[in-house]
Amino acid sequence: MPRIKALTDDEVRRRRSAAQLLHRPKRRSAADLVRHLTGIQAQSLPAARLAFPARTDGLTAERVDRARLRDRSIVHTWAMRGTLYLIAAEDYGWLVPLVIEPRIPNAFRRLEQEGVPADQPDKAVRLIGRMLGREGPLTRPQIAERLRSKGIHTKGQALVHLLWLASAKGVICRGPERGRDQCFVLVRDWIGEPEPMEHDVALAELAVRFLKAHGPSTPADLAMWSGIRAGDARRAWAGIEDRLVEVETARGATWSLRRSAAEAPRGVVRLIPWWDEYLLGWKDRDLVAPPHQWRKINRDGGGWLNPTILADGQAVGMWNTEQTPKALHVEVQSFSPLSPMVRRGVRREAEALSGFLATPVKPVFAGGPSRRRVARRARPPGASAPPPGSSPRPNP
Repeated sequence: MPRIKALTDDEVRRRRSAAQLLHRPKRRSAADLVRHLTGIQAQSLPAARLAFPARTDGLTAERVDRARLRDRSIVHTWAMRGTLYLIAAEDYGWLVPLVIEPRIPNAFRRLEQEGVPADQPDKAVRLIGRMLGREGPLTRPQIAERLRSKGIHTKGQALVHLLWLASAKGVICRGPERGRDQCFVLVRDWIGEPEPMEHDVALAELAVRFLKAHGPSTPADLAMWSGIRAGDARRAWAGIEDRLVEVETARGATWSLRRSAAEAPRGVVRLIPWWDEYLLGWKDRDLVAPPHQWRKINRDGGGWLNPTILADGQAVGMWNTEQTPKALHVEVQSFSPLSPMVRRGVRREAEALSGFLATPVKPVFAGGPSRRRVARRARPPGASAPPPGSSPRPNP
């Protein structure tokens, strides 16, 4: 396997920024961007939408929603690590089974803990499939009511795990909104019959996709990000060995695809949202932020990750939003005084958000007129309420 010269931390960050498209190399459709990243964490859809303007020009929130709801080229479902994601519809058939399968036994354990009798989970999945086949999209309360009428236990978190199981088995995904509720739909009705892929072929495809969006990286990074077993991650790596180049770094050996040596230019400033893929994509987060700063990004522990300001791939602060009568304020809290270059970059990013959201967006730096703290747990713009809980596997 060929090797390349050792990279500095700065060079690794700029390569990873380029892999994540944070340098906005060209305009892309919403589906193309999701396909390149393999997925965008979407436990909060308003937060997930903000990953798009950080990576491409010309998109609007309305066009992202159109891709999900009208074109259906993007699917909202449980995927990597058992968490809600946006994934490309064409990837559903090979990706979801690959990353979800290791977590299905845990779903049955959780259902048992919730008091669901052992004979009910599979029966509930069949009933959900039948009711959606007869009636079309249904909200969670509607599904719960119909399951209870058939004697299925849905109290506590039981319904959550039953819906997760139905999704993990490839029966349902999330579909259109009905008021404040998101409906569930049959996968085959929403995107057609998914095309499966042989397991080892799917592993190799996942490794290639991961490296395109996260290289340079390691099998441990792939396992952590995707939720597949560590042994499967190593086997995925071995399956594409002829396409890899070893990359030495100050933190040890990593790997990239042979034709992926692009680096983002210097001076790239981005506002990335809650749970952004750049925050989630590697086991070692020290390249993003040292531990004392990471504790601010991951302020409450668990799976809650605050929106972050990046400069050349390194966290330099956090941001949050506050809606005012005249504009959406982007409130900035830096870890240390920001350079003029970074301040200009933040202002440009606020302009990009304004175009994406079709609303005036104004940056407010620490010490400005806003009296509310940036680090509070606030909702993304457009969210009706803060996402429930701080778990990386949120309520569906």
